[in-house]
Amino acid sequence: MDSMINAVIWKGDCHLCHSMRNLSSSLNKLIFSILLAGHKICPPDWVRKNKRPRYYSLWYVTKGRGEVVINGKKHKLQPGRLVIFTPQMVCDKKSYRTNPLEFYYVRFSYAMAFEDKDVWQFKHSQDVPFPLKGVYTISNHSAVTVLLEQLSSLAKRQGTTVNMQKRIVFGELLLTFVEDFNSQMLSGDSKKAIEGTIEYMINHYKNTITLSELSQIAGLSTSHYSRLFKKYIGLSPIDYLTHLRIDRAKELLVLSDVKIKEVSQTVGYGDELYFSRTFKRIIGVSPSQYCEDHKQISGELSNHQDKR
Repeated sequence: MDSMINAVIWKGDCHLCHSMRNLSSSLNKLIFSILLAGHKICPPDWVRKNKRPRYYSLWYVTKGRGEVVINGKKHKLQPGRLVIFTPQMVCDKKSYRTNPLEFYYVRFSYAMAFEDKDVWQFKHSQDVPFPLKGVYTISNHSAVTVLLEQLSSLAKRQGTTVNMQKRIVFGELLLTFVEDFNSQMLSGDSKKAIEGTIEYMINHYKNTITLSELSQIAGLSTSHYSRLFKKYIGLSPIDYLTHLRIDRAKELLVLSDVKIKEVSQTVGYGDELYFSRTFKRIIGVSPSQYCEDHKQISGELSNHQDKR
């Protein structure tokens, strides 16, 4: 994790002690294997005492009431509560007699694998703490339930294609959690204002766009807009615009024969030298080197297909 939190959400027993930037960045670097998924209806007075989980897993409560004690701290369970269990925990679990718990569960394993400036990084789960643990409150109940029902159905089937589907659905589930936490951090009006400026950047990235202009579109002061944008997206507005432009430049460099100077102007940079420096800072190589590397890969793939 890059740093500790710059925002805390409190909802009932839920502490979200990671900034959204750190959370989404950390999850994006992980690959998953789904070991087990399903739905459980607890009998009255169902109890599990002093258990240490063997695997990483999550529960999402859909009905009933109960409680979980994690490392000595008690949390009440009710619909909308998400529990992330890790092997480092000691847990007591309990369902109430009069209104027994019902929940979806997913057991999973993970490893870190991501590419950074054309270099792949790998680590085992024991070397990379999972970025979520404990009890959280989820607002988007219907979206989470639909995804967990899909995952539960897929878990009853076998095959490589099914395994790929399970990973995709689990990824959508984690994304839904991140988006839900983001929404909890912002009021509805603030969220709409920020999403409006994102849409403006996507449609006008070729033009000169200033922070002052974006804050005016959002109807917020420059400092307040910048703070909310970074809290919601994980990047400053100008950094987001820069990444948007560089992503478009990557497409143009690989998929067309446009010269670097023209690419620079097309994505909003009048100064080719500044564009090249910015591109190298973000991607790790110059635009000309990036173009050469990826067209060489494309040519090798084409030759391989011709020989088949």
